[in-house]
Amino acid sequence: MLAHAPGFLATAAKREIAFEEVYVDIIKRAFLPKLMGPTDKDRQRLLTALQKAIDGKVVAKGEHFFLKNKQGDLEFTLLAEGMRKLALIWLLIQNGTLLSGSVLFWDEPEANLNPALMGDVVEVILELQRMGVQVFLTTHNYVLLKEFDLRKQKDDQIRYLSLFRDETEAVVAKASDSYLGVDPNAIAATFSDLYDRELKRSLGGIKP
Repeated sequence: MLAHAPGFLATAAKREIAFEEVYVDIIKRAFLPKLMGPTDKDRQRLLTALQKAIDGKVVAKGEHFFLKNKQGDLEFTLLAEGMRKLALIWLLIQNGTLLSGSVLFWDEPEANLNPALMGDVVEVILELQRMGVQVFLTTHNYVLLKEFDLRKQKDDQIRYLSLFRDETEAVVAKASDSYLGVDPNAIAATFSDLYDRELKRSLGGIKP
C-alpha cells in the first residue's frame, strides 16, 4: 500500500474505489510522524533489526515513500513486495502505532519474502508480542511455523489454530499451545511427504 500512497487518501475521500477501508487506515497511520521524545530500548531494538533486514530506513517526501540506504533514495515502486511489508512494520513501530495494547493482523508474512529473512521476521513478531502487541497471523509456510517453534522462549504466548473441514464440510478449528500439538497439520504432512520422496530418490528407490 505504501507504493500506492500518492494521491490515495484524496481519491478515497471523494471517489468510490475498489479498496477496503482498512487500506485507508493503513496509509493514514503510515503518514504519522515519529513519536516525540527518545525511542525506548525495546522499540529501538526492533527498528534496528528491521533496518538490517531492509538495508536502510524509510523516509517520506510529500506523499511518496522511499527506502533510504547507501544507494540513495529508492522509490517503493522499485522494491520487492516483501521488503515493502517490512518497511511498513518499521514505520508503524517508529511512529508508535504498534505499541502495547495494539493489534496486528498479518496475512502470510512469508509471501514475496526472501527466505533468508524468514527468521528475522519471526523474531520481530515475537518481540512485538513481548511488548504487548497482539498478533494474528495466517500462513501456509512450514519454515515460518518452524521458526516460531525454534525461536520462542518459555514466557512467549503463542497459540496455533488449525482450520479444516470435517466430514460434514463444516469449518472446524483446533487449537494448540505447541507446534507439535497442531492436528491436523497439512503443512507438516506435505513437507514430510516431499522429504520422503526426495530420500527415496536419493537412495535409488521408487521414482517420484
